[in-house]
Amino acid sequence: MDSEPGESWRARFAAQQPEWPDGREVSSVARWLADAPPLVLAAECDRLRRRMAAVARGEAILLQGGDCAETFAAATSQGVRGKLRTLLQMAVVLTHATALPVVKMGRMAGQYAKPRSSPEERQDGRTLPSYRGDAVNGAEFTAQARRPDPWRMRRMYEASATTLNLVRALTTGGFADLRQVHAWNQGFVAGSAAGRRYERLADEIDRTLAFMQACGADLGELTSAEFFVGHEGLLLDYEAALTRVDPGSGRSYATSGHLLWIGERTRDLDGAHVEYFSRIANPIAVKLGPTTTPDTVLGLIDRLDPAREPGRLTLVVRAGADRVRDVLPTLVEKVTAEGAQVCWVSDPMHGNTFTAPSGHKTRRFDAILDEVRGFVEVHQALGTHPGGVHVELTGDDVTECVGGGNEVRTEDLPHRYETACDPRLNHTQSLDLAFLLAEMYRERSASCYPRQSSLSTSNGGLEAR
Repeated sequence: MDSEPGESWRARFAAQQPEWPDGREVSSVARWLADAPPLVLAAECDRLRRRMAAVARGEAILLQGGDCAETFAAATSQGVRGKLRTLLQMAVVLTHATALPVVKMGRMAGQYAKPRSSPEERQDGRTLPSYRGDAVNGAEFTAQARRPDPWRMRRMYEASATTLNLVRALTTGGFADLRQVHAWNQGFVAGSAAGRRYERLADEIDRTLAFMQACGADLGELTSAEFFVGHEGLLLDYEAALTRVDPGSGRSYATSGHLLWIGERTRDLDGAHVEYFSRIANPIAVKLGPTTTPDTVLGLIDRLDPAREPGRLTLVVRAGADRVRDVLPTLVEKVTAEGAQVCWVSDPMHGNTFTAPSGHKTRRFDAILDEVRGFVEVHQALGTHPGGVHVELTGDDVTECVGGGNEVRTEDLPHRYETACDPRLNHTQSLDLAFLLAEMYRERSASCYPRQSSLSTSNGGLEAR
């Protein structure tokens, strides 16, 4: 693998990049980032790759979730704690149902840039550049806020470092202790059927842990959780500046996150993003929309995973509830026939967005659930492994997606519509999804899963401090 991937992509067309006003400022920021410490270590990325290999083999499940677009203002202890708590609860539900390890990954610590369908936005007769995430410009509809500012990439790095420090402190400092399953649910039990259902599950886990302790089992490994972070590797100036060569292996890593993905709008086979991703050793992913052809997927595999290594490549399908059962089977069959052992993951969010009468972008919980169900059904019919889900969620009680157990109605959307971009599941809806997904996995034949996993059951912890 090329040890200098930071420049080869520049000879290709890079889609969805900001129109920076001053190239000299971009170079100054890139030099600052190049001298900054890595946010993650190569050893952590390699560990995630091993975990993702287990997902590819059907021995584990991936759970990834977080904000559509992170904001600098929300990089707080409370915000990080809420998302982490929600993901830990969902992982407990899935692990209990499947008896499989759950690879936990936040859509966090780097999700500050967003692709847009239009480079400009028009309001009240005025036209300004579109908001491309806090890493590029501000959300306020003013000329000053919408001007792309490359120094925001430095703020992106600093906010990501803050988030990672909080995640590491929480996952190793007792917050993620499995004996805290009841504490994770405080404040959500009384008004939520999913919360009450979770409490019953927590009671069962408590009894199991008490039994294990009475038998003399060592519960030390349950006091922390292994947790990874990932984001869309959209801003290539940022990613290239944070690329580092591991002195032990000589391989190049994007040190901005453990896993990076290529979006639906930037996965051109001859484009700059595919070129850059082909030259880093991280586990990587690609989003696939409903128009994706088998030839395109096979071409992506040839470029991004030529050695066909389990754990290297994840294919995230975002077809929409009405298309997933038609689109997915051919893709899975062609990839399987090619001998590529990829991770198949469902993104049930992006293909199910619509605009409510109030003007708010939203998603129906039933449609999200139906796309996940279709994803699992296709894999069940083909005898392949539905590797997990990638969802946009928050730990807060927002009103952005309609439906769910504690139903959010369309008229409720303005009450707490707080997303910086696309609508997210709230805490209760996220738990609802976890329980319903757990039932789908449980309904699958027990013969679909190996009796024992080669993936360690240790929760582990992030090594870097």
